[in-house]
Amino acid sequence: MDEALALIDPDVIDHRGGTDGDHHGLRDWRAKWEQAFSGETGFHDVSVTVEQNISTDDLSSNIYLSRGTHTASGRRYEVRGMDMIRVRDGRIVEHWAIRDTVAMRHQLGLD
Repeated sequence: MDEALALIDPDVIDHRGGTDGDHHGLRDWRAKWEQAFSGETGFHDVSVTVEQNISTDDLSSNIYLSRGTHTASGRRYEVRGMDMIRVRDGRIVEHWAIRDTVAMRHQLGLD
């Protein structure tokens, strides 16, 4: 995880949407990843395939397909999402994301 976090600026702003709003800084980014891959609430064997990318200047936008398994239930999911990142000096300084969480919750039996 530390290698990946080296690509994130210490003052990153993560526009996560939903009810928890923006998150600021590397500590919040690390916490997001730790929760996503933790034993009870997280996922394993996650793969992300970028299906389309558009980049210009300091921005990069992606449409992606994410697949994985919910660790606690063993249920698999497959959903699409979109994200955009702003890069400065080789590090992510800002991130926006949208994912089909309704489909994901349905596939995991959480709706």
